[in-house]
Amino acid sequence: MPFRLSALATPSVARGEPLAYALLRVTYGLVMVTHGLPKLLGSAHGSMGDPMAASTRLIEQVLHLPFPSAFALMVALLEGIGGLMLAAGLATRVLAALMAIQMLAIVYILAPTWAWIDRGIEYPLLMLSLSLYIALRGPGFHSLDRRLAAAG
Repeated sequence: MPFRLSALATPSVARGEPLAYALLRVTYGLVMVTHGLPKLLGSAHGSMGDPMAASTRLIEQVLHLPFPSAFALMVALLEGIGGLMLAAGLATRVLAALMAIQMLAIVYILAPTWAWIDRGIEYPLLMLSLSLYIALRGPGFHSLDRRLAAAG
């Protein structure tokens, strides 16, 4: 029997979608954790010797927000703890919306140069899109949010 593209739309293939979405959400959450933990633990991250100080400087000098240290701590907690929660599918919509706001700020910071290589804008732009998708789609089948809703 020859292969037909219409076979990809059958329910047996569609059953893999909830697992694929969970993998996307988990991967996104864990990527965020890799950015938050170094800030929370005071350890180097990539080329940044002190990522918390770098975040504080960006918040203060580029975004001109008050209380830059407090905002930097909120960013670190969102990435570190929020990333773990997002990976588990807990408070999914709220966390993804907050991450979208964070990514929008990063895109704003990078927009004047719009670099596409070496610390370019493409990574936060993709993360912004993923955040919005997850915030709009919700936690999905394989999530703690769904289990808690089913139990309540």
